[in-house]
Amino acid sequence: MRPLIFHPLRRLGCAFALVLLGSALAADPAHGIAMYGEPALAADFQSLPYANPDAPKGGRLVEGTTGGFDSLNPFIRKGTAPWMQRFLCFESLMGRNWDEPFSLYGLLAESIELPADRSWVEFTLRPEARFSDGSPVTVEDVIWSFETLGTEGHPRYLGFHGKIDKIEQTGPRSLKISFNTTDRELALIAGLRPILKKAQWQNRDFAASTLHDIPIGSAPYVIGEYEQGRFVSFRRNPDYWGKNLPLRRGTANLDEIRLEFFGDDSVMFEAFKAGVLTAHREFNAEKWAAQYDFPAITSGKMVKSEISHQRPTGITGYAMNIRRAPFSDWRVRQAMLLAFNFPYINATVTGDRQSRITSYFSNSELGFRPGPAEGKVRDLLLPFANSLPPGTLDGPALPKGDSSPRNRGDLRKAVKLLEQAGWTVQNGQLVNSIGTPFRFDLLLRQGDHSGQAVMSIYRQALQRLGIDMTISTVDNAQYAARERSQDFDMIPIRRDLSLSPGNEQKLYWGSAGADAQGSRNLPGIKNPAIDAMIDTMLQATDRQDFIAATRALDRVLTAGRYVIPIWGFGPDRIAHDASLAYPDTIPIYGARYTWMPDLWWVKN
Repeated sequence: MRPLIFHPLRRLGCAFALVLLGSALAADPAHGIAMYGEPALAADFQSLPYANPDAPKGGRLVEGTTGGFDSLNPFIRKGTAPWMQRFLCFESLMGRNWDEPFSLYGLLAESIELPADRSWVEFTLRPEARFSDGSPVTVEDVIWSFETLGTEGHPRYLGFHGKIDKIEQTGPRSLKISFNTTDRELALIAGLRPILKKAQWQNRDFAASTLHDIPIGSAPYVIGEYEQGRFVSFRRNPDYWGKNLPLRRGTANLDEIRLEFFGDDSVMFEAFKAGVLTAHREFNAEKWAAQYDFPAITSGKMVKSEISHQRPTGITGYAMNIRRAPFSDWRVRQAMLLAFNFPYINATVTGDRQSRITSYFSNSELGFRPGPAEGKVRDLLLPFANSLPPGTLDGPALPKGDSSPRNRGDLRKAVKLLEQAGWTVQNGQLVNSIGTPFRFDLLLRQGDHSGQAVMSIYRQALQRLGIDMTISTVDNAQYAARERSQDFDMIPIRRDLSLSPGNEQKLYWGSAGADAQGSRNLPGIKNPAIDAMIDTMLQATDRQDFIAATRALDRVLTAGRYVIPIWGFGPDRIAHDASLAYPDTIPIYGARYTWMPDLWWVKN
């Protein structure tokens, strides 16, 4: 964004001068915005630094996924839509450069304007912006989209809507959004809200799940053929309005992207080996090393690509539901961590090829530093010293485990903690003071073979403690319903975290939504220190203050023992047809976010 230009005060009365000083003085309209500092790309940039503007158009890619879909509206609470649809078929006012932590550039909007305090933001639409049916994208469409998503849409849109004071049209192609709270990220979130066509929904129920009323978007792809639960085809729109925008050059190269649905991972992998799929992402390093020797690979028809990245590990593992006993007690949760013998499980399941996630933001500058908290991090945490999870200030650390299956040392520590929490072994069974056995249920999705392998080993360790863990394997619909209603004791969790975490952290870990239906806060965390660290992150105006707040948040989350973490995924591993190509320049986020796959093309 260009430097802020402040207008000098003239000879005004003292009271009026104070009003001006306290008001938000705007900058000139700009082509982009960064969360901190200036956006890296100049106003005259020609294409994204990792896109190939000379990539040929044409061809198709077929990818697989597990589960199914029963809706083609990805913006509502009801139903399940194909995961790619939101990103391939709909656009926002601005778009991301994935080679920066968090910077946006004009997409549907040609410019953005905002004051130093970011208390409001104004967008001016491009006159050429069009929906896929050829109709213009108007200010009325934008305002309707914000209001409808915020009141009738999926819960993920509701929090932002509550922070809007008003939205108003300020010109034929411009609108202004004023906020009712201090939050530097809100202007960027506004720039990323999907824009839909208002006229399509006159006299229709937007919130009803359907396979027939498909929302109209403005992006390069539209829905082609589909069959519920089996496949959906995304077709490139030859009349796409934005094909020559700098943000779009070298993207949306494929004529068709097809998504096939399978009952489980093993069936999907066999379909890839048989050539039904032309690309497949692999998350298990052991499988990548040992099972990709089938004829299509050895003949060169298919190739294996490893794409590096610099993003945080995020958290992947098993969340304990702390809304209910026994996981409401941190000592029990620590005992569960001690019983999870990571070195042995990792060697058995991945061949010891994947390193453990040590914190939520590990593998990045945002992760907490080992040892006692110092400097700004300590200053942020000290006001909560009496309520912080044990080990937060000193430095939380995961149990080291043992390469042998017995792991006696950690199990002895677990027994002591369980005794402190009121659990003792009687007749080989762990019970509390009133004789209730320690039993809990792990919820897994049908076809989660990796989860079955991991937790079968874990169950044996728990049995040695006198703990009875059952594993409930349910279909996709039952899993989604139980997750939404928090009907589980333990459940798999995966949260990919960015280099610029923001308001989504409230959805993941914030107290306000912990008990809400459909909450993304799976463990049910209600911790004032976590809420405060997230607020501090959102209000930070300096990158170093932001890093300190994130490292403090990382400490509290890790010390809270809410999740049994497993392994990070290292580089992005994608096996694909040899005719498919991707750019040589890899953004800092790797392929996790750029794999839509809007940057790939088919070689001529």
